[in-house]
Amino acid sequence: MILVTGGAGYIGSHTVRALQEQGFDVVVLDNLVYGHHDIITTLNVPFVEGDVGDRNLLKSILRGEHPATAGSPVQAVLHFAAFAYVGESVANPLRYYSNNVVQSLHLLEAMVAEGRRRAKPIPLVFSSTCATYGIPESDQIPIEESCPQFPINPYGRSKLMVEQFIADFASAHDLPAVVFRYFNAAGAHPDGDLGEHHDPETHLIPLVLDTMAGHRPYLQIYGDDYPTPDGTCIRDYIHVCDLAIAHVLGLQRILSVGQGYEVYNLGNGLGYSVQEVISCAKAVTQCGLLAHVAPRRSGDPAVLVASAAKAMRELGWVPQFTDLHTMIAHAWTWHMQRFVTR
Repeated sequence: MILVTGGAGYIGSHTVRALQEQGFDVVVLDNLVYGHHDIITTLNVPFVEGDVGDRNLLKSILRGEHPATAGSPVQAVLHFAAFAYVGESVANPLRYYSNNVVQSLHLLEAMVAEGRRRAKPIPLVFSSTCATYGIPESDQIPIEESCPQFPINPYGRSKLMVEQFIADFASAHDLPAVVFRYFNAAGAHPDGDLGEHHDPETHLIPLVLDTMAGHRPYLQIYGDDYPTPDGTCIRDYIHVCDLAIAHVLGLQRILSVGQGYEVYNLGNGLGYSVQEVISCAKAVTQCGLLAHVAPRRSGDPAVLVASAAKAMRELGWVPQFTDLHTMIAHAWTWHMQRFVTR
């Protein structure tokens, strides 16, 4: 049994689907603050509603004593559960440190305690972020895993703290762990039944599509005077299904190797500007939109592009949906289906 925390969210749900397709038995733990119960129904997966920091609940799940685990002890944990709104983290840092950091520490404590009881550590795959890098220098693009980490907001700092916890636990308790720092997740499952649904929505592609569908009056572009070809920010977009497969490969690695601590970037190594995303979305949807230019947001780097060479080399990870047109087309299919059925 594989425990996926935050499995009712965007990336977590796609990873649950990928695990199921590879024959893994999965149980999801999610408090549904930002996750969606209808995703659990779509996935048809055993589900526990609760907090990652609930020690008694974790103990019963890890031991296979919870009804949702059907008597199967947890063999590994994929930890996605976190709050992930940068602006909210600046306005309410306590909420982010309490949820992302403290609850993750309780999860690690429970995993180590259960590992001691079994005399065999429980492996961990952790969902981190490129926000831990902060604002890299131009000569550090594309960003490698060795790039200095100087996060500029509580969200990024909370993720970096958990990375440091995991590294320390790996050293002190032989905790096998893989940490993924990924860039801009995009797209939806090609089947159209899983996709991105945040409330509030802050990601560019769903905001563009929302505006094109007529559910927002206009799109806000934050800055058009960056040192980029068209003046708008450039980001590395990675299809959510490719992220999911990477997590499966990371899990398989630590299940087979059984020890160690490794960090991997996940991205395409390609950058697209805000204007390029808008142009591509127009081509996909055959819709237009009204866009207003607003001042730059503080802390927004001009360019963020990943080097994922390490993941490709060591995990055999090969992204399948690298074309921006495909990512937006999958997202549009999901987007229209969601508005029709909700």
